[in-house]
Amino acid sequence: MTASPSPFDQTDAPPRIDADAILKALANPVRRDILVWLKTPQAHFEERPGHSFEHGVCAGHIDDRCGLSQSTVSSHLAVLQRAGLILGTKVGQWVFFRRNEPVIAAFLRQLNQDM
Repeated sequence: MTASPSPFDQTDAPPRIDADAILKALANPVRRDILVWLKTPQAHFEERPGHSFEHGVCAGHIDDRCGLSQSTVSSHLAVLQRAGLILGTKVGQWVFFRRNEPVIAAFLRQLNQDM
């Protein structure tokens, strides 16, 4: 039995998006800030030994930047991830997050067409 593909896998097919989930995710200013920071991580986070931006930004660094509790930031990251706006990659004991550019671009195109 093979695993079913995630709607957020990066393939040649256009990504499926859930506009309602994305709009809900974008309704919170902290989540919008996180997306802005992840767009240009070099401008918003210090690169630390063993934590290059190759895989994205370590969740702990996002916690530090937000100035909120780890559990609150984790909840924000989960909402962004469920909406498909960010991707998480586990490397060792850390989870790194980066923007899911194909989903963001598809959402913006759909919004432009529909509105």
